[in-house]
Amino acid sequence: MQHGESKNIALVLFALLGFGLVQVYSSSYILSYEKFGDGFYYFYRQIAFVVVGLIALFGLWKMPTQWIEKWGVYLAPLAIIALFLTLVPGIGIKVGGAKRWLPGMFGVRIEPCEIYKIALPFLLAAFFTYDQEKLGRWKWVVRATALGAPLLVFILQPDFGSFTMCLLVITTVIFVFGFPWKYLAAVVLLTLPIFYFLVISVPYRRARIAAFMDPWQDPMGKGFQVIQSMLTFHSGGVAGAGLGDGQGKLFFLPEAHTDFTLAVLGEETGFIGFFILMCAYGYLVVRGLQISNRVENLFLRVLALGLTVCFAYSVFINVGVVLGLLPTKGLTLPFLSYGGASLVMSCVLFGILLNIHKQCRN
Repeated sequence: MQHGESKNIALVLFALLGFGLVQVYSSSYILSYEKFGDGFYYFYRQIAFVVVGLIALFGLWKMPTQWIEKWGVYLAPLAIIALFLTLVPGIGIKVGGAKRWLPGMFGVRIEPCEIYKIALPFLLAAFFTYDQEKLGRWKWVVRATALGAPLLVFILQPDFGSFTMCLLVITTVIFVFGFPWKYLAAVVLLTLPIFYFLVISVPYRRARIAAFMDPWQDPMGKGFQVIQSMLTFHSGGVAGAGLGDGQGKLFFLPEAHTDFTLAVLGEETGFIGFFILMCAYGYLVVRGLQISNRVENLFLRVLALGLTVCFAYSVFINVGVVLGLLPTKGLTLPFLSYGGASLVMSCVLFGILLNIHKQCRN
């Protein structure tokens, strides 16, 4: 039974990776040709990312589970250090007003926030299972510092999308695994004014909220992305215009191959394609929750839940932005958007989940 379930999960992942390549080719060809004189530039790079991702997926799936439990927690301090390095002058790479990247090999930039999204569930699993009594009265201070320091980096970069998503993951996991209500209420009460301050005090975020509420107030400015996304998606109708025949990607829709690739998919495959894609994502989320529920090891149970909700929130936020249901924020759609960090880390995520699935009770 478990082997069959793992095989089904893998088949859905392979289908998403394959369709993601088609989607990247379709949504990036014109832009790639315009910028580099080669319409296959982004497509070829995405193929390389898929190969790396598959190696990571199979490697993590087949390795002994105790290795993941023993060594996975060390990913958290490495990810946190990498996050802080993005703020160091001369090391962090600034693109579009945000310092979120580090230099890597072969001209590929490293995005530490994607690594931290995988490390965060390990950190949460360690907090719920490791012997915290050794920390004495300082255990809550240590926990809060370990979780809060990376969130502070996201604010300073700035990367409000990753800040929000990681906060949602933390809140969900501690809620499910019995965090005392009084502490949870205190966190919520403290977070709400912080969110308000972070949004209202920053003009471009305030403008995004205004554009979200009424994008037609500034159709050629802050509301442009939202309007073009909805128009592109709507023009697909039920059956779509056909793969490769969409018009939104012809420089009408910004970031058509990354943040707004779902709008291109909606135009070219219609509601039918969108519905099938959401079913595939939903299947993976449900399977992830089942893995968390069925595994007996507490560390692995917390880890599986953290990884699953991290994936679920990534999909939810991107879909919400593209459909105009959430304020515009630059988060990619797992497996479909162009980008090496997001794709490889998504494969790592499911490689770990498939490994945990081997420990599930029938």
